[in-house]
Amino acid sequence: MTKTSLGPKCKLCRRESVKLFLKGSRCVSDKCAMVRHTAVPGQHGTRRRRTSNYGAHLREKQKVKRIYGVSERQFKNYYTAAARKQGVTGSYLLQLLERRLDNVIYRLGLAVSRRQARVLVNQGKFLQNGKPVKTPSILVLAGDTINIKEEKGVFVQEDRETPLWLKWNKKSKEGTVVGLPGREDIDADIDEQLIVEFYSR
Repeated sequence: MTKTSLGPKCKLCRRESVKLFLKGSRCVSDKCAMVRHTAVPGQHGTRRRRTSNYGAHLREKQKVKRIYGVSERQFKNYYTAAARKQGVTGSYLLQLLERRLDNVIYRLGLAVSRRQARVLVNQGKFLQNGKPVKTPSILVLAGDTINIKEEKGVFVQEDRETPLWLKWNKKSKEGTVVGLPGREDIDADIDEQLIVEFYSR
């Protein structure tokens, strides 16, 4: 279990001042902490603070890291891998994060949150290309298939909108990676250029 999975989840959303959807259906209900509390958590949360350029870059990095539930070391490794590629580093970074198996499970609607998806993968609930898999950080490739190995604990979210780069077959209960995600397939409110500038400083 990584450090990112510990502690109160709602405070993380309030700290970043945006919904990170870390608690599934609670995040879209009236019980969401972002609905009930508008201030940043802490004794001085209600004070208005001026954010420096560094602070804005740091907050964006922390926000994305928390959205995908990865550790600081993992996130830095993803950035390093993205920076080695020719093209737009920020877009490659988000693509790598989207291709994580736990994120794919979440995007297919087989878990209510990425955190739950990680737990289910660790428990061996899924097959990737017909083989058991227990590593949430595995990156999927175009053409990969995802099947439910053990249905106990897995609840298919029928109302979840599947992104265009993924396909879910309700009849066979099989997910397929149609292609690799593009920046337009990632609808989260993310300014990846701030992250690039954070590591480039």
